[in-house]
Amino acid sequence: MLRRPLLQVMRQFVRHESESTSTTPLVLERSLNRIQLLGRVGQDPVMRQAEGKNPVTIFSLATNEMWRSGESEVFQGGDISQKTTWHRISVFRPGLRDVAYQYVKKGARIFVEGKIDYGEYMDKNNVRRQATTIIADNIIFLSDLLKEKE
Repeated sequence: MLRRPLLQVMRQFVRHESESTSTTPLVLERSLNRIQLLGRVGQDPVMRQAEGKNPVTIFSLATNEMWRSGESEVFQGGDISQKTTWHRISVFRPGLRDVAYQYVKKGARIFVEGKIDYGEYMDKNNVRRQATTIIADNIIFLSDLLKEKE
């Protein structure tokens, strides 16, 4: 199997300023925007469609962080604290969007992979608000859906 040195591979993705012939160098570099969440669904999904845009399935997902406070974390003493973080999940991919709308239910335990998106919108009072959304690429169902429907 032919292997190329790391530097040779990296040169495929990055064009250095000295190699560019134009006044403004074009830099092509790899970046990563990935998020993985494991939690429980906070509400049944809704499907929305804006004018001229593809439909989107939206639901909330809760993740919990727990820690023990006190003198020593090794012993059972100390108080256990918990923080819940809520995430807005948006599913645009046609097949996944429809499956999420049909099968994701409040309370279900799911694993979501995707990317994080920061955006702005105008609320009902014409105030500009910021929104953080997780754009789901993959959803893995961890709850037994068949038992929940019976």
